[in-house]
Amino acid sequence: MKNFSYQNPTRILFGDGQIAAIATAIPTEARIMLVYGGGSIKNNGVYDQIIAALGDRIVSEFSGVEANPEYTTLCKAADQAKQDNIDFLLAAGGGSVIDGTKFIAAAACFEGDRWDILLKGGRNIEQALPFGSILTLPATGSEMNSGSVVNRSEIKAKMPFGNPLCYPQFSVLDPTTTLTLPTRQLTNGIVDPFVHVIEQYLTYPVGADLQDRLAEGILQSIIATGPKALAQPDNYELRANIMWCATMALNGLIGNGVPQDWSTHMIGHELTALYGLDHAQTLAVVLPANLRVRKQAKHEKLLQYAERVWNITAANHEGTDDDRIEAAIVKTEQFFIDVGAPTRLQNYNLGDEAIAAVINQLERHKMVALGESRDVTLAVSREILTAAL
Repeated sequence: MKNFSYQNPTRILFGDGQIAAIATAIPTEARIMLVYGGGSIKNNGVYDQIIAALGDRIVSEFSGVEANPEYTTLCKAADQAKQDNIDFLLAAGGGSVIDGTKFIAAAACFEGDRWDILLKGGRNIEQALPFGSILTLPATGSEMNSGSVVNRSEIKAKMPFGNPLCYPQFSVLDPTTTLTLPTRQLTNGIVDPFVHVIEQYLTYPVGADLQDRLAEGILQSIIATGPKALAQPDNYELRANIMWCATMALNGLIGNGVPQDWSTHMIGHELTALYGLDHAQTLAVVLPANLRVRKQAKHEKLLQYAERVWNITAANHEGTDDDRIEAAIVKTEQFFIDVGAPTRLQNYNLGDEAIAAVINQLERHKMVALGESRDVTLAVSREILTAAL
């Protein structure tokens, strides 16, 4: 196991009715900016609960954060925060709103060109406004980590950043807020955390047994509850488990002391930036192809994944090592398809032209040595995308 330093300062307020708890989680004298997206929180009752909990505090609002939060929009929000002398941000929405709020928190305190935050991956952030979040769309895990991804459409860029100053102080996870989600968004909330776990787990062994077992447990829980949650849209317990899986998938716990990949995400980001696919849709397309192309480098962990997650074992005489690896990849593909996420570029009317465009973007953004061993070159990325056709 590799050395690591781990601290997660985010307080989780989980369960029905926990939005009311923000009344004691935010300082009474705080000047708050409430950040949200298209306004769904006003239709599902979340907005009214927030306003009631905030009481007499001074509150301004910023709405319109996009599903892929836009740099220019977030800069406007940062300007508003400075103008209104805001000293606490409150994000209400899914991962995109929370990601956007992280950027706002940093940008409102940043001197110089805010684009540098993204160009330097957040390493130059020295100050950020405190903020909390109310999660209404579980998927990204942004509610309990310090990372974010921001889009800049005019230059077709989707850029990640992170900094310890960008952890939420608290996050409310009330599963009832997810009961009205459209099927497509619930699908995304199943696929996204599944791949988050895979990026930290399916690399190469380093003797981190507990991290592996935790990762496998999250995967098994998503596999067991995801299809049921889609079939039973009013089931609180199923939604609660999906919500907690999404948080646990990317709060840093299973990533401690282990190598991490993230090449599926980096390639997927370019597909979103170029063609507007949902983030989870790109992951469902790229991951199976990535595993097939790189199965030799991931051989040992793929066999472990096959056995422990999908119960495909040598003891059951289920073929050669390669046969069992392929069977596990097929199971993964079928799971994505079963929950509503197609796994081929052609399912989104994309062909060879998309491959060339994505490779150009990867080169432009210096994503030329990806993966846990930095061996996913542009040539390997091209091979992955070709396998995903």
